[in-house]
Amino acid sequence: MPPACVSAPPEWIAPAPSTATARRVTGLRRLGKRIVFGLEGDLWLVLHLMVAGRLHWRAPSAAIPKMQGLAAFDFDAGSLVLTEAGTKRRAGLWLVRGEAALAALDPGGLELEGASLEAFSRALLAERHTLKRALTDARFVSGIGGAFADEILHRARLSPLQQNTNLAPEEVERLFEAARAVLGEWTARRIAETGEGFPEKVTASHPDMAVHGRHGRPCRVCGAPVQRIVYADRETNYCPGCQTGGRILADRSLSRLLKDAFPRTLEDL
Repeated sequence: MPPACVSAPPEWIAPAPSTATARRVTGLRRLGKRIVFGLEGDLWLVLHLMVAGRLHWRAPSAAIPKMQGLAAFDFDAGSLVLTEAGTKRRAGLWLVRGEAALAALDPGGLELEGASLEAFSRALLAERHTLKRALTDARFVSGIGGAFADEILHRARLSPLQQNTNLAPEEVERLFEAARAVLGEWTARRIAETGEGFPEKVTASHPDMAVHGRHGRPCRVCGAPVQRIVYADRETNYCPGCQTGGRILADRSLSRLLKDAFPRTLEDL
């Protein structure tokens, strides 16, 4: 016997994309790493760019690029075009109605701006993880990606693979201060670089970053060569001189390949 059909209540059904047509934008906010456009009629358009998604401001009624184009949001003054580089489509776009539906998309992580040290400590230690994982898990701390996690951990002089539950209280405080400082400095810098224009060339890396994207190059603080750990398509950059006491952290694939030849310390390099 076929399973019975269960009808979902109307509030569970997402509005059709056409529902957003000719709606005035009433607000703009951030939900973790998601950009939220408020529309008339209690509608919310939620956009997650992920790694390769980008927004571009174009002339009114601009065409959506064939290869990388995903969507376009047309306004009287111009079109906001969404593109995503590469073949993996990870960017997400949701249209929901009501604050409750919007809240359901919130991973629930702590917003660092205005947070206390105590609140940060609770979020950081909610589950046992490495520091890199704990900082980038949006359920615990909101809005920190891999690049800025690398920068924060370098500023705090902590290993990305250190377990969060092994931190001393002063290390938690140092990490908290580093996180707020790094995010604040880079937010101000990005705003200054953009000026009055549209931020067309924002990427996860920047030539002035301390360690992220600088594998093999000298650390700006101690001069040691910046190292990396690669797992799947994610990369962690760190300085063995500043963060690990001179130890080279094992990269799963490379250390297995090299075995005894894998360098364990800066001297081995």
